[in-house]
Amino acid sequence: MAKIEIRNVSKSYQNGILVLDNINLTINDQEFIVIQGPSGVGKTSLIRLIAGLEPITSGEIYFDHKLVNALLPSERGIAMVFQSDALFPNLSVYDNIAFGLSDLYNKNEIEEKIKEIADLLEINKLLNRKSPQLSAGQQQRVALGRAMIRKAKIYLMDEPLSSLDNKLKKEMCALILKIHQKMGATTIYVTHDENEAKYLADRIVVITDNKINEIIDNRH
Repeated sequence: MAKIEIRNVSKSYQNGILVLDNINLTINDQEFIVIQGPSGVGKTSLIRLIAGLEPITSGEIYFDHKLVNALLPSERGIAMVFQSDALFPNLSVYDNIAFGLSDLYNKNEIEEKIKEIADLLEINKLLNRKSPQLSAGQQQRVALGRAMIRKAKIYLMDEPLSSLDNKLKKEMCALILKIHQKMGATTIYVTHDENEAKYLADRIVVITDNKINEIIDNRH
């Protein structure tokens, strides 16, 4: 289960700038929600509040009816994919995906998990390469793999395809949907791109002027 409830959440900074104003949103278990809107309206701020990367100014966030305001990101059962792939350039693809897993699994378990994810992402022939040797699309697949391997309850994706061309975007959108269906997790995806939103979302949450402007049911 991974139902998310955002209740009366606002965010402002010490300089008085309000970036989110009284956000109320319920995201159902296994739903794919896209937060869409132009730059500077609070989309990334909202996903960072859900992740616990920034403190909430006011309001509450619940995961499965549990208040998570005070929980660290590592305590929330989430995995994130950022606009920048944030790969370690000195590590191989294998080691980038496996990074931080040695405390959770033994070597054989890690190898098995990486093989499964590499097959799904079609990067099994790239595992020995380092990230500077990869194309932009390949790097983003590796970033997805690093998030997926933890099998989180909630996946948060902050404009992960913004640096890709339109052809690669279409390929990656199809792959992200495939991953979402396979993992059975709740996914929140941030984009300014209306086409991405329509392709991916169960519901599209449109944010303008730091508020939710409308929620569009995109299920066909």
